[in-house]
Amino acid sequence: MKSQYAAELAEGVRVDSAFVIRAKEMRMARTGDAYLALELADRSGRIAGVWFRPAADSIPIPAGSVVTVRGTVTRFRGTKRVSVESLRAAEKWDAEDFIAAGTRDESELVESFRQLVASVTDAGLASVLRAVFGDREFLSRFRKCPGSQSYHHAHVGGLLEHTVAVAQLSATLGSVYDQVDSDLLVTAALLHDIGKVDELEFGTSIEYTHEGRLLGHVVLGVRRVQEAIRRKGVRVSDDVRVRLEHAILSHHGELEWGSPKRPATIEALLLHHADNLDAKADGFCSATAGAAMAEEVWTDSSNLFRRPLYAPRAAEDDRDFTPLDEDAQYLRASA
Repeated sequence: MKSQYAAELAEGVRVDSAFVIRAKEMRMARTGDAYLALELADRSGRIAGVWFRPAADSIPIPAGSVVTVRGTVTRFRGTKRVSVESLRAAEKWDAEDFIAAGTRDESELVESFRQLVASVTDAGLASVLRAVFGDREFLSRFRKCPGSQSYHHAHVGGLLEHTVAVAQLSATLGSVYDQVDSDLLVTAALLHDIGKVDELEFGTSIEYTHEGRLLGHVVLGVRRVQEAIRRKGVRVSDDVRVRLEHAILSHHGELEWGSPKRPATIEALLLHHADNLDAKADGFCSATAGAAMAEEVWTDSSNLFRRPLYAPRAAEDDRDFTPLDEDAQYLRASA
């Protein structure tokens, strides 16, 4: 395990640690000098990097590589970054340093997932779930897949964790409103993000596949449902099938947030809000956890919400702190 993580780096700290290069670009300063702009990452998060007059033999190192970085944490226009002094391909590293594992017990999540699947009593919808998750190879990938690339559930097993949470929220919502078809809502919740298995790939970092970039997990998920129904000869009414597909297609809520359709059924509306709630809550907890690791009371603005977030210390910690001014930036519209 390495000793320095991106989320813990404070201004002025000397850096000598391994990171994954998430992105890199040669740029030109106003002085005319070339510099290398970097995005460095590990399991705790990301931090920008800048290397003025980079060494020629380091420039060809591709994005996705694990590198050892030496430099100092500085601040530019309010954002922390590593002012790089040297960068070279790392000789040894631990994969767990770059993609975190979840904190919840996998066996408990799997059991919760199975109970949610078993709670669906409609014969047609239950058959759809068996057709999709009965594929052992797919189920294995689903259990290990991250929930997103960065802002929420961005760890091994994050997709399963997010799916269970959204389905549990959906089951509760389905019991509150009489107009809701609870079986349809829970089924849609269990299936809503299955396209992420095809959208994301992960090793030392979480990246998008070509299909993920070109089609997105919403479309890929509906395609998987349709293929499973056709392959297994599932008998489900056209009305139920279309309502299920609509809920999956519209679960991001708005066209500008990546939904091909806006929610037009009560099940689709509730799924959208359950999905957004769990994604935002996990994103908030992830951002504030990084501040807590660095013994900071507030995060910076480089998070899903684009504003400082309050991360209070434990009650027994009576150290003084000064609250920050309210941030003027708006909440990001969608996870």
